Amino acid sequence: MADLRLDAGIAAGELTPVPTEPPAGDAGIPVSGHCAEQFAPVRQEFVRNFVERGEVGAGVTVLVGGEVVVDLAGGWADAEHTIAWRGDTLVDVYSVGKAVVALLVLQLVDDGVLGLDDPVASVWPEFAAEGKGAATVRHALCHRAGVPAIRRPLTNDDLWDFATMTDALAATEPWWEPGTRHAYHTNTYGHLVGGLVHRATGELPGTRLRPLAELVGADIHFGVPDAEQGRCAEVLWALGGSPPVVDTRALTGDALMVQLSYFNPPGYSSWGVVNTREWRSTQIPSTNGHATANGVARVYQGLLEPGLLVSPDLLAVATSPQSVGFCPVLGEEVTFGLGFKPTSARRPFGPNPSSFGHFGTGGAVGFADPTAGVAFGYAMNHVIPRWQSSRNRALIEALYRCL
Repeated sequence: MADLRLDAGIAAGELTPVPTEPPAGDAGIPVSGHCAEQFAPVRQEFVRNFVERGEVGAGVTVLVGGEVVVDLAGGWADAEHTIAWRGDTLVDVYSVGKAVVALLVLQLVDDGVLGLDDPVASVWPEFAAEGKGAATVRHALCHRAGVPAIRRPLTNDDLWDFATMTDALAATEPWWEPGTRHAYHTNTYGHLVGGLVHRATGELPGTRLRPLAELVGADIHFGVPDAEQGRCAEVLWALGGSPPVVDTRALTGDALMVQLSYFNPPGYSSWGVVNTREWRSTQIPSTNGHATANGVARVYQGLLEPGLLVSPDLLAVATSPQSVGFCPVLGEEVTFGLGFKPTSARRPFGPNPSSFGHFGTGGAVGFADPTAGVAFGYAMNHVIPRWQSSRNRALIEALYRCL
């Protein structure tokens, strides 16, 4: 069985196996969009991803100083290689959405609706159940709230209902005293932070996202409208196979917590449901945000414009270390900001120490580099269940060679 210490959303199950042989050559790969001459090495690596590194379909967008210098789409949106990936192809970007839903909460902090050190229960009274009354907004944003998994057994029918999921999360006994440690809230982050948005505003996170997306011209969604689902690429899982069958009765402590974090409900990580209308339509902002590469980059460009999406002082806090230590879900030492991850040697967003962003399962990534004035978005459909890959590294390294 594959190692389950993965980022949110292990896309698997009812998916068509991905061809193992790379395309025969550049001539067989449909590539559209544009790339400024200075950044030609990025395009070269983008093509090499298909020829040498097993890419199926993908897009990459780079803005430098607010100008789009790379905006490429290539490969295929389906396993049969019959539908070309276009600039407006949407795909599940998995945990890239965590930073975006956190941004919705940060905007509420800027507006004075929430305070970082306010209890979650100040706007969501039910969340105080089972000893969680001291959990704060800050704890929720940096994975210290104590609820990376829901204890009550849930079904995929429950997954499609936002209220059912947030109610179950609020009722969960915490896995530790909130604020005393962290563990990556792989999937529950969307219902925890999205639930904060809902309780503070009365709006679901997808509704709250729309004006932000319109402001920066970003094609990004929590809950893809029916009219837009025809633009969604198939997600293709590299490993194939069937969902693991684990007897959770034999598990306790962190081992049980990790297992439930991925598979309660069974489809919480997208297993077996990722290409369905139900998955694309529902709102799980930690795991099933759908976007174009351009849409991801536009959000990060908005963050580079002081005060446009969030105040500079609050953004500085959100992109600095807020919790550091071993994470039992990711299986390593991790640094969390408030929704954003500061760049690190293990998971770098380029070479500059002020960079921040978030990866998603399979290698999707969005980040901003204030030093270089870079906003970057990459989205793909061939999911290798880890955050970094040779593909995103090649693109990022080529970009910085061009600057």
